[in-house]
Amino acid sequence: MEERTVSVLDALEDVSAVLDSNDLERARTELNAPLVERPTGEWTVEPSGDPLAMGLLVVEGVLARNIRLGEATTTELVGPCDLLRPAHYYDADAPIPVGVDWFVLEPARLAVLDREVTAAVCQWQPVVTAIVAAAISRAWSLAQLLAVSHLRRVDSRLLALFWHLADRFGRVQAEGVTVPIRLTHEALGHVVGAQRPSVTTALNQLEESGRISRREGGGWLLHGEPPRELQFSKTGP
Repeated sequence: MEERTVSVLDALEDVSAVLDSNDLERARTELNAPLVERPTGEWTVEPSGDPLAMGLLVVEGVLARNIRLGEATTTELVGPCDLLRPAHYYDADAPIPVGVDWFVLEPARLAVLDREVTAAVCQWQPVVTAIVAAAISRAWSLAQLLAVSHLRRVDSRLLALFWHLADRFGRVQAEGVTVPIRLTHEALGHVVGAQRPSVTTALNQLEESGRISRREGGGWLLHGEPPRELQFSKTGP
């Protein structure tokens, strides 16, 4: 059976803006990587021990990375352009080891940046820059979600989270902004740092106020403008 492949550029749309048509076509051909496809559900990730391999680059889909520490669980949502290096998530020698598991929320396609593909990528400066930029954006996203988890009210945390997700995964429609990611109340709680009953109550409050509504088939619809009361103010509250 022939191995399926995907171009690394399929995950890095911004690269096309800095390469001329000839270079773009050549890069698309040269930067072909093995393809991993995963349906929704739990995913056991086999970590690669090759230190010269970049890892897995998400081309399509949304995944949840759950970090377990003691009785607590926190969840990071990852998607297109995000680079995963599973070998770095399992450190048995850490003073306090954590558990890591993965769940595919939307069917995912990932490019395997093994040693050979990594070597090819390093010949293309715009591609390396795009991957580094995506990694920095992911770190910035996590910093914002850390701030979200410190908001006092759970309904404020959820509303800020939905608009944060809308900025990355959302689609603008006539009736509002769609966030098409299916997340349970428990999973939402793991993202914003709240217990499931509190999440359920807060979601009901947001729906009653008309700020969000549920979509058929899962996900959420955001109504109106982003909440001005959550915007940063240099003068403080």
